[in-house]
Amino acid sequence: MVYILCVLLIGVPLLFTEMGLGRFTKKSTIGAFKDTGANAVWMGAGAILALCVSFFVLSYYGVIAGWTVGYIYKSLIGATAGFEAFAANGTAAIILSGGFMLVTVLIVLGGVSGGIEKAAKILMPVLFILIFVVAIRSLMLEGAMAGVEFYLKPDFSKLTANSILAALGQAFFSMSIGWGIMITYGSYLPKDSNLVESGIYVGLMDTGIALLSGFMIFPAVFAFGKSPEAGPTLVFQVLPDIFSTMPGGNIIGALFFLLLMVAALTSSISMLEVPASYFIDEKKWSRKKAAWFVGIATFLVGVPSALSHGASDLFTNLRFSLPWTGDILGFQNIVDYIFGTFFIVVVALTTCLYVAWKLPIENIVGELDNGSPSFKAGNFASKAFVFFIRFVCPAVILLVLLNMMGVFGIFAGA
Repeated sequence: MVYILCVLLIGVPLLFTEMGLGRFTKKSTIGAFKDTGANAVWMGAGAILALCVSFFVLSYYGVIAGWTVGYIYKSLIGATAGFEAFAANGTAAIILSGGFMLVTVLIVLGGVSGGIEKAAKILMPVLFILIFVVAIRSLMLEGAMAGVEFYLKPDFSKLTANSILAALGQAFFSMSIGWGIMITYGSYLPKDSNLVESGIYVGLMDTGIALLSGFMIFPAVFAFGKSPEAGPTLVFQVLPDIFSTMPGGNIIGALFFLLLMVAALTSSISMLEVPASYFIDEKKWSRKKAAWFVGIATFLVGVPSALSHGASDLFTNLRFSLPWTGDILGFQNIVDYIFGTFFIVVVALTTCLYVAWKLPIENIVGELDNGSPSFKAGNFASKAFVFFIRFVCPAVILLVLLNMMGVFGIFAGA
């Protein structure tokens, strides 16, 4: 419930903002801020930090995506080894991550429309259908209804500042807000494309897939006696058990993880595009040179993450803490908190304030006006957008950021 509110009230307006800024300037993140007169503070907390978020999140995202490649093979041969043993194989994790990053670079070399767009138009609908099929099978398992109740029945005692932060963070993460991605992609859009329709479509589809995936995961979690607290690794712990109960489960499992890898590629390509576009636009590098440089760099930076699941005591047991976080254990978890959680919120707040108060916001309203019959400067929709971007979104994000820093003491002892 909180996640849906975050998407509608915070995510979609910020999506409009970033896409509008990108198309208005026709530049990637660094260029968009620089060409609109940003000083060093705006550049640092907005553009440069956004580039760092995409780079460092991609470094460990490639490790997670590499697991999907490994599970394609595991599904085909019917391997029964658990996820913990699989993730602790550092050599395999590095090789799989490297293979995934290689595919990401090769697609980015083909450009946005010539590479990922063509593949996504075919494979993403197939993934949606397969998620639907697996969700139906999950709901048919004995004991599945306990998972449905856990998923859909609200327990308001669990509604804490931490859960609200998690919901907002997931909205930012799944909609690629605060990364510079939507600014970069917005710069590629033609002037007559409908940004409002595109933003709403992204929000609805993103939320719809998320909700449907819950029906795929949680009924099976309870049917197989797993803990829902396992988090993102549930997909690797629970789904193989579901596939094992289905006729032709090995093939279905391999196909699912293949398509999941394709879904991961759509994210990794967008993350790679942000730093690569900086070198292309600002340093005048060729796309080939920029893509290979960023791809190799992110792979190397991601090696410690690949080793932080049991392969290396150093990286697995590495600890990091701030006054408000407590101990964060493991290299990947540390990078995830710094860049995949905290700095995403900082970038989102900076971008929101920059567009709302530093730029003439009329420039962004004008971009949303182009190609959108229902969104015209001066009408209710445009006034509501300005109100949300100037007041609602920054206030909510600032409260979340201050709470993350322990200002309100809500997370004490957490």
